[in-house]
Amino acid sequence: MTLPHPTADQISLPIVLAVLGDPTRLAIVRYLASKEGVPMNCSKFLDLASKTNLSYHLAKLREAGVTRAEAVGTSRLITLRRDDLDRRFPGLLDSVIAAASEDKALPVVGTVDAEIDS
Repeated sequence: MTLPHPTADQISLPIVLAVLGDPTRLAIVRYLASKEGVPMNCSKFLDLASKTNLSYHLAKLREAGVTRAEAVGTSRLITLRRDDLDRRFPGLLDSVIAAASEDKALPVVGTVDAEIDS
């Protein structure tokens, strides 16, 4: 099963900014950035929300072009689309992640251990 993703040229700044305005989604992006290049099983983020709510947030990130989700069996492996975002909006992701790293009010990922290396 292939999940739909926007092409790099279809990634829109207003949509990316709107998606990153949510604390749960920003926490997911911050965590993915800290594990750069390592696909994360979507269950890694279960400490942030219920499965239904988490599916919603991950879909919003994917639809905005912030993440890539790959279906592997019954799992979804999530990665940050840093190259595409940096090409479209140089410096944006680094600025957002730096600000998020300093924000103590954001939820923290890490109580559920379900990493999968590619």
